Amino acid sequence: MGRVNDRKIALVTGANKGIGFAVAHGLGALGNTVAVGARDDARRDEAVERLRASGADAFGVALDVTSDESVAAAAATIARTAGRLDVLVNNAGIAGRTDGGAQDPTTLDLDVLRTVLDTNVFGVVRVTNAMLPLLRRADAPRVVNVSSNMGSLTLRTGPVMAAYAPSKSMLNSITAQYARRLADTHVIVNACCPGYVATDFTGFAAPRTPEQGAAIAIRLATLPDDGPRGGFFDDEGVVPW
Repeated sequence: MGRVNDRKIALVTGANKGIGFAVAHGLGALGNTVAVGARDDARRDEAVERLRASGADAFGVALDVTSDESVAAAAATIARTAGRLDVLVNNAGIAGRTDGGAQDPTTLDLDVLRTVLDTNVFGVVRVTNAMLPLLRRADAPRVVNVSSNMGSLTLRTGPVMAAYAPSKSMLNSITAQYARRLADTHVIVNACCPGYVATDFTGFAAPRTPEQGAAIAIRLATLPDDGPRGGFFDDEGVVPW
């Protein structure tokens, strides 16, 4: 336990690849001990080894954000290993099926909607609430929810995706509710948009690198005590709701 107590502890969900791995790598490079949260054992172990090879202090945490039992076990693992949590980056997310009009609002597959919400919204609530007792033990805890400007009711960007986009709208609203509830505490909660990033999520056809996408999450994860609360940000600043 002494190995990690002199460092800030950061949990990144979905950290075995893409933006999540880039966030974990960036936070590790800043001296944080990184807990790599991921479902797949082999990919999680590989990510931890890659982080350690780059000089970061990292350990794996088995974490399925759609499972109450898995999330509770992950919180117990972090409690045993580190005793507290300084940073939580809720990065795990899915786009959901789009075949056969599954995300056309006029033919919306409700099973697809439920599946997307279970990860992108309910998963964030599960993980955040399980980790809050550990976050409250930290001196300057930060929570970052990785959202998307597709959830902006003002911008309405991207293709019509009537499960994914509303899931991010709800995530933004949940973020604001957490920030209001925790306004008189030292827990700072914000949401971010990484932009259109080349990952398997986008078929690697996007212009931004995972490192570029991770930058705003890393910035929000390392805010000073007088930093913004309950906002939605990208590289250029505030994203309209």
